[in-house]
Amino acid sequence: MKTDAIIKQVAFKAIFEKLDIVEAERFIALIKRDNFDYTEWRKNLWEDLTIEELSKNAMDYCDKRQGSC
Repeated sequence: MKTDAIIKQVAFKAIFEKLDIVEAERFIALIKRDNFDYTEWRKNLWEDLTIEELSKNAMDYCDKRQGSC
């Protein structure tokens, strides 16, 4: 199991790979400000997709990353 410090380090790296510094800071501020329940959000994230569609999306994403999933 990863430590909290490792999880934060990996998460920050992922955020900064996709967003510039200003956008990343805005994102972090938004998360801290909102009463955000990740578990509830995740429950409904893909509710409109079938298992087959979700699987295809995941495989397409993996292919775009050159199979590094």
